[in-house]
Amino acid sequence: MALTKNERRLRIKSRIRKVVSGTEARPRLAVYRSNKEIYAQVVDDVTGKTLAAASSRDKAIASEKGTKSEIAALVGKAVAEKAIKAGINTISFDRGGYQYHGRVKSLAEGAREGGLKF
Repeated sequence: MALTKNERRLRIKSRIRKVVSGTEARPRLAVYRSNKEIYAQVVDDVTGKTLAAASSRDKAIASEKGTKSEIAALVGKAVAEKAIKAGINTISFDRGGYQYHGRVKSLAEGAREGGLKF
């Protein structure tokens, strides 16, 4: 029997997570994309703590108008700004099983514009 779309994404996600993990020196930028919103958080997997987070539901970003990809770029810039304020410059990018395309790519490029290196 064929896998559902979500089951397939979770399998891909587990393959990615075998390789990508966040440390204190190089935390992981995790992305979650729903049909309507997009979320990003910088995670230290050793301690299990979220160091910085941003989403399209934040008040400053939710008031902006634009396409979902433009909003995702704003979320990337916002999470980069919060991460740099927390003293984080380099990260590992975890696309969460989604293709590096569209909103996920826009978020990554926004984070790079915000000053994160990966």
